[in-house]
Amino acid sequence: MSRDSTRSRVYEAEAMIRRLFDRAGGAHTVQLAGTELTLPPEGRFGSSDDVRSYVERVRRMPAITERFERAVMPVAVRSRRGDRAAHYEREGATIAVPDSADGRWALRETVVLHELAHHLDPLADPPHGPVYLATLVDLVDAVLGPEAALVYRVILGDFGLRLS
Repeated sequence: MSRDSTRSRVYEAEAMIRRLFDRAGGAHTVQLAGTELTLPPEGRFGSSDDVRSYVERVRRMPAITERFERAVMPVAVRSRRGDRAAHYEREGATIAVPDSADGRWALRETVVLHELAHHLDPLADPPHGPVYLATLVDLVDAVLGPEAALVYRVILGDFGLRLS
């Protein structure tokens, strides 16, 4: 695999995206690039079992199966120790999310979509490269809608990240 030179910028950009979703509040509106956007409510999960059900529903959506070849491949979801990260294990096709009280930050839709995008990425090399980012934005577009995808495109671009 190639060196994952963009990983830290991707994580910083996504932290900003999560803050935007958090700040959108009850009206779900945010200002971005001089435009007011309405974001969908972001799903939150209570456990890795809830994440597993969500991933299966998303993976089987017609919009996903039509766009992503790897959507036909099952994805396991498991609880992981620690509370600082969620991750995807390509070998074994497994998403691991922290289930502890301190790890609840990861039991949210944008984090789960990030990990699912690793599964759907046809190349996985580099892990957070342009093909992965295009996969992530396409996935967000299909699941959360065009406004959320626009947020991703603008913020990833602001961080100097390009999509293939």
